[in-house]
Amino acid sequence: MTQPDTPYHYAVIARALAVIDASPRALTLAELAAQMGLSEAHFQRVFSAWVGVSPQRYQQYLALGHARTLLAQRFTTLATATETGLSGPSRLHDMFLTCEAMTPGDYARAGAGLHIGWDWVGTAFGPALVMATDRGICGLGFAAEKGEGWAMADMQARWPKANYAPDPRAGELGRAALAGRGGALHLMGSPLNIKVWEALLRIPPAHVTSYTQIATAAGAPRAVRAAASAVGRNPISLLIPCHRVLRATGDLGGYHWGLPLKRAMLARESVIADAQEFAAPR
Repeated sequence: MTQPDTPYHYAVIARALAVIDASPRALTLAELAAQMGLSEAHFQRVFSAWVGVSPQRYQQYLALGHARTLLAQRFTTLATATETGLSGPSRLHDMFLTCEAMTPGDYARAGAGLHIGWDWVGTAFGPALVMATDRGICGLGFAAEKGEGWAMADMQARWPKANYAPDPRAGELGRAALAGRGGALHLMGSPLNIKVWEALLRIPPAHVTSYTQIATAAGAPRAVRAAASAVGRNPISLLIPCHRVLRATGDLGGYHWGLPLKRAMLARESVIADAQEFAAPR
């Protein structure tokens, strides 16, 4: 399956999301292509290159009800989750990530004395800003929905006293991790934030869990709101999969980088997982 990581391909998917959401029914290939100003053949090629299925089939994964389907069929109880969730066959990328957390004292200093290098990389979900310290990736944010300037300002505001500089090595780390070649994550947050982010890493691809489960897995079962806030503050999106957390009702909930991006991530993971399951020996 060809999966080019180019901003252009996700731009087409993002436009399709808006068109699909505005329609009260499933759209034909001709209708989708016409509304986005593309030929049917070109639109079909872009979709197939990005995710490997036709636009008609992909609409089923992009539909708003898909989140409820995931909740019903692929709900993960983190109390019984194991580290196999990090490297199982259904994972979007076969990533092996190591994590190192900064001390509470370092976190309280808001990055003072810390050097953070940054670089932009192309991904399957548009341009992504990668930030890294000498210990590993500390930030990964997306610009497809709100722009590169907003993404840069947002990430720098998390560690306002740090020193920032462009550094191609950050991009190299990001591309390696996104491609499944491993890497290190440098988690910088409060103790509860870090526990929540570690719990997020135990959610397998194409599966979802709830904010209540995350709070319980983080050792704070009564602090669901605080855990939800920690999910929202996750600085290393996609690699730490906060997009896999849904409300108990099946609603998507929020997503810092834009709900269309969250839906596209969940949909793409489901398509790939289903294809892997279909191709597996029986």
